[in-house]
Amino acid sequence: MTSHRAGALVVASLALTLFTLAAARDAADRWIARTDLPVTLTETSVEIRDREGALLRAYPVGDGLWRLAPGAVDPEFLAMLIRYEDKRFADHNGVDSRALLRAAAQALWNGEVISGGSTLTMQVARLIEDGPTGRWAGKMRQIRVALALERRLDKDRILYLYLTHAPYGGNLEGIRAASLAWFGKEPARLTPAQSALLVALPQAPEARRPDRHPEAARAARDRVLARMARQGALRQEDSAAALREPLPRTQRAFPQLAAHLADRARAEMPEAQRIDLTLHAGLQARLEPLVARAARQAGPRVSAAVIVADHHSGEILASIGSAGYADARQGFVDITQALRSPGSTLKPLVYGLAFDRGLAHPETLIADTPVMFGRYAPRNFDGAFRGDVRVREALQLSLNIPVVRLTEALGPARVMAALTRAGTRPALRGAPGLAISLGGVGISLHDLTQLYAALAQGGQGPLLHHVAGGDAETARVISDTAAWQVADILRGLAPPPGAPRGLAYKTGTSYGHRDAWALGFDGRHVIGVWLGRADGTPVPGAFGGDLAAPLLFEAFGRLKPAFDPLPPPPPETLILGAAELPAPLQRFRPRGAAFERQADAPKLLFPPDGARLATQGAPFTVKLDGGQGPFALLADGKPLATGIHAREFEVPNPGAGFADLVVLDAAGRSDRARIRID
Repeated sequence: MTSHRAGALVVASLALTLFTLAAARDAADRWIARTDLPVTLTETSVEIRDREGALLRAYPVGDGLWRLAPGAVDPEFLAMLIRYEDKRFADHNGVDSRALLRAAAQALWNGEVISGGSTLTMQVARLIEDGPTGRWAGKMRQIRVALALERRLDKDRILYLYLTHAPYGGNLEGIRAASLAWFGKEPARLTPAQSALLVALPQAPEARRPDRHPEAARAARDRVLARMARQGALRQEDSAAALREPLPRTQRAFPQLAAHLADRARAEMPEAQRIDLTLHAGLQARLEPLVARAARQAGPRVSAAVIVADHHSGEILASIGSAGYADARQGFVDITQALRSPGSTLKPLVYGLAFDRGLAHPETLIADTPVMFGRYAPRNFDGAFRGDVRVREALQLSLNIPVVRLTEALGPARVMAALTRAGTRPALRGAPGLAISLGGVGISLHDLTQLYAALAQGGQGPLLHHVAGGDAETARVISDTAAWQVADILRGLAPPPGAPRGLAYKTGTSYGHRDAWALGFDGRHVIGVWLGRADGTPVPGAFGGDLAAPLLFEAFGRLKPAFDPLPPPPPETLILGAAELPAPLQRFRPRGAAFERQADAPKLLFPPDGARLATQGAPFTVKLDGGQGPFALLADGKPLATGIHAREFEVPNPGAGFADLVVLDAAGRSDRARIRID
């Protein structure tokens, strides 16, 4: 009976114990489940990256901290971190009871804290709450939050939070900010010595800062290396080499490449955490010092700006908005977007339009003599007159009078329309006048580079863009033949002393020496250069040829070792000497004179002016009256038929759209008709 009663008591005691344990477990579960977790989606720095993912610029978070998303981290660093800080990280539930018991026993035996016993999860709990570390209340809160974190997040996410929030001295948080600031590199590949320092720093980030407390930093790093060697995680020779590696002496500045464009991209996409640009970080880094040096050499208060683009794709590869983002020369002003007078840089467009309209050819003679257009009397930059010159020479010498003659014949509105078709946004007060071809219009460096990109692409090309995915094209600005003729003329310009030949380029100087320009292209790339003062005041003696052209050629030199060849002429290009040209193209005549109806002049009977032909791409018939053969027929300045003696003949279809047909006879007399082909 007694034994039976004793057995019953044992069973009852065991049941009570199990019940108590179960109740305690359930209470603990409810305690953990009720844990009010701090926010784990903490703000990280907005990052601007280049085309290959390299960091161009980062912005500190709202509290002034550099806190970057971890990204790719060296797996050797991660292994060292876990082995040193929390070797049972993969197995525990947030609290390592063995480590806690060991830490408590050491503290009782030694009368002071020897090891902390905190897991990485407990450290994350402290970091995201910014709570105390030493007091029992703080430690219990960390334990509770750590247990709750382990229930709600996986191990990878917990490790991510540590790598994002761990403090590394000053205003640095997270492994990427630390690696960039202390070593100037991403943490994807670290040396053992670098990894050891980054493992040791978060335990005492201010006391172990290598720039302020190098001895403490070295001692902490070396303890990590010694433990890794003892545990066999690091070979003895690698440990010895790591011990000899010097510590960083200063914090490095974070990258600030393409600062103006980065600001603009961030304003365009305010919700984006990461923005990938089309820029090439290496090229940007090579060009920024070059631009700063050129501005310093140009004189006091002078700034500079450069844009580099691939005119095949429209991708902007480098963009420098000033001589320095924080420079005293009003470096905060992004000149790539500022409206300035383009000087002579619009002249190639005017000549290209004239070629297309059949008004001129590169070998046409044009008068460089005094002329009046109402009350407007244009003058050349040097005040001289050269008499009759070839159009090619007039553009290469950047003469003013010939280009104004052509602008008057074309009509200023046609020049402005071509600028709009090129994807630019010119600014003009009032109606366009003849002075627009000499710089009497506001335009930005970005838009001028856009115009030259279209010229380089045969008269039509992609819109320049700085964010991946831009594939819109400009409208056709000029024909591919006219574009090639313009490029061929510009390629003939003598380069600055010591620079190689092969670049098609044009310089310009605005009125009052306020802006010095140079724009150039080869078979692949286009570069625009500006120098001047950001406030628009004159720079005495500044000329595009002296200031901007050398910088243009140097920029191409930083871009690549040699120029890409320009394309060959289109098949229909009329490559003749002046004497071999059709009579109306041998010498430029003012608007109306070239197409004035003369006695017995040829007349286009069919198609008549204003006709609309439904040809469906097939050849069509031309009928003539009057004139003296042989005849030539041009469409938009391109020969469709030459050496024709018949007065009714078939010609190839020039393509859908509007076309200007011009018939020329042997005496140089002409007639014209504007038709539409469907």
